[in-house]
Amino acid sequence: MSDLASSPNPNAAAPLLWQQHGPVLALQLQRAPVLADQAVVCAALQQALQQAQDDAATQAVLLLAGPAWDGALDAAAVQGDAARTPDGQALRAACQGIEAFPKPVIAVLQQRVQGAGLELALAAHYRLALPSARLAWADWALGLPPAAGGMARALRWMGAEAAAAWLLGGKALTAQQACDAGLVDQLLADGDDALAAGLAWAGQLLAQQAGPRPASAQLLASPEQALAELDAQEQAQRKSSRGLQAPGLILQALRTAVQQPWAQALAGQQAVFEQARGSAQHAALLHAAWAERAAAQVPEARAAAPRPVHCIGVVGGGTMGAGIAVAALNAGLLVTMIERDAQALARGQANVEKVYDGLIAKGRMSEQAKADTMARFAASTDYAALAEVDLVIEAVFEDLAVKQAVFAQLERVCKPGAVLATNTSYLDIDAIAAATGRPQDVIGLHFFSPAHIMKLLEIVVPAQAAPDVVATAFALAARMKKTPVRAGVCDGFIGNRILAVYKQAADYLMEDGASPYEIDAAVRGFGYPMGPFQVTDLAGGDIGWATRKRRAATRDPRARYVEIADRICERGWFGQKTGRGFYRYVEGARSGQPDEEVLAIAAAERARKGITPRSFSADEIMRRYMAAMVNEGAKVVQEGIALRPLDVDAVFLGGYGFPRWRGGPMHWADAQGLQTILADIQAFAQEDALFWQPAQLLQQLVAQGRNFASLNAAAATTEEQTP
Repeated sequence: MSDLASSPNPNAAAPLLWQQHGPVLALQLQRAPVLADQAVVCAALQQALQQAQDDAATQAVLLLAGPAWDGALDAAAVQGDAARTPDGQALRAACQGIEAFPKPVIAVLQQRVQGAGLELALAAHYRLALPSARLAWADWALGLPPAAGGMARALRWMGAEAAAAWLLGGKALTAQQACDAGLVDQLLADGDDALAAGLAWAGQLLAQQAGPRPASAQLLASPEQALAELDAQEQAQRKSSRGLQAPGLILQALRTAVQQPWAQALAGQQAVFEQARGSAQHAALLHAAWAERAAAQVPEARAAAPRPVHCIGVVGGGTMGAGIAVAALNAGLLVTMIERDAQALARGQANVEKVYDGLIAKGRMSEQAKADTMARFAASTDYAALAEVDLVIEAVFEDLAVKQAVFAQLERVCKPGAVLATNTSYLDIDAIAAATGRPQDVIGLHFFSPAHIMKLLEIVVPAQAAPDVVATAFALAARMKKTPVRAGVCDGFIGNRILAVYKQAADYLMEDGASPYEIDAAVRGFGYPMGPFQVTDLAGGDIGWATRKRRAATRDPRARYVEIADRICERGWFGQKTGRGFYRYVEGARSGQPDEEVLAIAAAERARKGITPRSFSADEIMRRYMAAMVNEGAKVVQEGIALRPLDVDAVFLGGYGFPRWRGGPMHWADAQGLQTILADIQAFAQEDALFWQPAQLLQQLVAQGRNFASLNAAAATTEEQTP
């Protein structure tokens, strides 16, 4: 192949390579058409098309898709800054040039074809897919509909129902699925030689005297039926996309494409793309994606190489321990589980196998795959079985003395250099590390249940942890496909510490007059899947009760303490597992019903304390709920428990159900204006100055006219300058 056009950067590869094969000009993108390269790549493509049009000997153009066709917007590349999202103008021009080309344009699809690369493929007149091809609208996850006519073209190639399901679902189509849907015209049965396959098919098309076939010339059989199909898709996705604006914009563009001529269809699509690109939701979703990537950038991971990890131990076979074991097995590791006796060990192994049996029942795993996976699993009641593991994770009862006893055993049997990790949710890891003679090897790995599904992994770094131990934890998280976030040691670390505070705010609202059902409804209306009292019932009210009793001795006697939850627990009502909690659960149902007795308990507690109940609107509830969350988040950053505000966002997006389209609590606070949040806190402090103490960091940022994003940017600059 030869260079057709050179990049303005003389050190960069040419954006497009071309080669003439008789009557066919083959073009291969060398760089993905995203970000700053989009204009360069698209200009090179248009230049190549112009040359092919002027060359009478060229009868067809072959567009070879490959890794460079993965044109999805990269949140890390723009550092979460929505202002840097490409406007799509160059891409639209390139797609229109392909579609209007007077000779057949054939796209050969392989590997990932998404984002801008997929737009170019849909603009082609014909599509051939290799078995490896996967077609997806990856930018959907960032709140962006296709920018350059892809929706209207998908509609013409696939029909309304299939196009809408694909665009709204956010999932990739395999080569076979794309062929079945009419998006792909020819499917290569096997092989990976894109050029040979493309030239062969181009030869067939030319022999058949096939001419250009633009999407604009493909007519819908029944516009009325298409509109009915779009209405049905809207109903189907309404619940799953609650709060998201992109699905509505996509459906709006598809309806325009059904009802209006082609030029208006493209204009309508451009309008909804520009609306989404300038929206708060795109900014929030872009920030969320960037924060999860940036959270893995920590000082220790840059300063040291991880220790090798091939086999791990898991102490404890309960729900959490089994989930951790499954996560490790899924990552290809050897796993040894330890339990206190044979009966408990059998339950632990059964808990592991239950996960894989569920996958088999759903057709997502074969019996042989389960057998191969379980061949890497061992179980024992003897700690000596952990003598050669590279890393061990303790997942036993949440009691400091119990965990210290486990770590004393681990110090005795584990080889030098083995990483000793605890899965504690709240406890002092420095105190756990002190139970060993090798505190440099100890770290916290706080998984979230179910551990094999939940993406968040808080990596809690005690004072004496060696840098390579921290690096090892982050490498393990990457291998397990987790979102790792570094946290310092304190009661609850990042997530549970902040959770405890905004749950207090919810308790205060309940004691002041709001029902738990009104509070839960307001939180769901904000975008959470569940409210705080629903979460309590799901987790088990006895867990929080035990924590409150543990903290009773150190609780500030001046602090307000709400006892409604204690009264409920005293009745043995621990939530779903007992059939009653804040809600009633009929015959083990997971969805609860409001309980008049709970309201009576709350009323009695108010009367006992002389509190006159008052009403709260959903907005008033959320102002307090979110102010408490953001204020404690600022304190966590201020104290260094979280390195940056983005780490708080990553924790709440990955483990606490915070609505992704709001970007995380700290990003949300920036969007509201920190001065507004601070003013609310200061107003609430008139009622309870002890609880509503404004974070010093929050006050400083407001005084300086800055926001949390400025701290993220400053941290990123520091990281870039660190050798």
